[in-house]
Amino acid sequence: MYDIAILGGGPAGYVAAGKAGTAGLSVLLIEQNELGGVCLNEGCIPTKTLLYSAKVLDTARHADRYGVTVGESAIDFGAIFKRKTKVVKKLVGGVKVQMRNAGVEVVSGQGVINGRSAAGFTLCCGDTDYEARNVLVCTGSEAVVPPIPGLREGLGGAVVTNREILQLTEQPASLVVIGGGVIGMEFASFFNSIGTQVTVIEMLPKILGPMDAELSALLQAQYEKKGVTFHLSCKVVAVEGNEVVYQTPEGETCRVQGDKILVSVGRRARLQGIGLENIGVEFALNPAGRPYGIKVDDRMRTSVPGVYAAGDVTGFSMLAHTASREGEVAVNTILGIADQMHYNAVPGVVYTNPEVAGVGALEGARTVSLPMAFSGRFVAENERGEGLCKVVLDSDDCVIGVHMLGNPASELIHGAAIAIEQHMRVEQLERVIFPHPTVSEILKETVARA
Repeated sequence: MYDIAILGGGPAGYVAAGKAGTAGLSVLLIEQNELGGVCLNEGCIPTKTLLYSAKVLDTARHADRYGVTVGESAIDFGAIFKRKTKVVKKLVGGVKVQMRNAGVEVVSGQGVINGRSAAGFTLCCGDTDYEARNVLVCTGSEAVVPPIPGLREGLGGAVVTNREILQLTEQPASLVVIGGGVIGMEFASFFNSIGTQVTVIEMLPKILGPMDAELSALLQAQYEKKGVTFHLSCKVVAVEGNEVVYQTPEGETCRVQGDKILVSVGRRARLQGIGLENIGVEFALNPAGRPYGIKVDDRMRTSVPGVYAAGDVTGFSMLAHTASREGEVAVNTILGIADQMHYNAVPGVVYTNPEVAGVGALEGARTVSLPMAFSGRFVAENERGEGLCKVVLDSDDCVIGVHMLGNPASELIHGAAIAIEQHMRVEQLERVIFPHPTVSEILKETVARA
């Protein structure tokens, strides 16, 4: 009998397992693939490793702007992807060590909840049965492949998802990206930097979905200058071999060819095949009445006492850092420690070059904006670089949102998240001493003009 059985070893699962094990609970962690989940093996880490190689290449190509002469720069596609694999293996190994040190029993295979028992729940993995007092479901998500004629049939050939594109052995001369969201734009950024001709087709009138519209437009403009072609407000109607057929807003049918076609239109929670129906877990429903995730409260409790859910499987905030925090909240709830989820300050980052980062509200009582060039460090390190910092305030002058375009926005946004979480007012943030010279000062400079 385990105190907690966890289905899924991604950012929610392994963080929860480590926390529970360290707290003295007996923990069973069942993972079908590799520890670390999609984020570590097929998402966050491998893509950021590739993007850093691309950033190094961009820096070398434009070194003359900084008074440095570099010989002809080129890429070794195989070496870049080999390094990606090495980084992933190293970090997966680190997670395994964490689990061992926390006393977590890790089982490889498909975990299924069979039903209730006198003391909790019964589960199985392969031919082995287990029993646990509590169950935490962290089965994550998978890429959506919409029912577009020829799209699913092309998988494994010209059509790839985020999983298959990370296994390429040769650089494609051209790439068509279906979907201009975060994942699509990050791959567009990488392949554009290494010399692949990139075309992005997006159904919405802007890229980056729910992120700040002004920053999205600025990023698009910068990538258009780099040679990326964008077709917005366009609907993909078919895939025929290496060709993507789409309709423009005016109803015209057009075609674009790519050596590879990346489908990146979103992800959906993995709800099937884990036995949720055996215990009657309630799902969250979309307006059409279809389930999109497991329904949970702010303590990650499902409709079934003793069963919790965290991460992408809830279908709410599909980000690794959200998943980790949700896993912590679930374990704290099991331990009887007062804790709850807050979603008002969850940062989101797009690791393009330049980076985009945002946290909190997009609109409020008023918004204050300032070019990143008001930071001396930004000017020193981003020759010809453009950027913008926007701070959203409520009627009490509390910071409720911050959105940035410019490097290194990903390393600055956590400070804004703290300000929002702590309900800091403008005058309070102004009194914080920022190190000089740093790009982080842009946050203080912006609120100073509120």
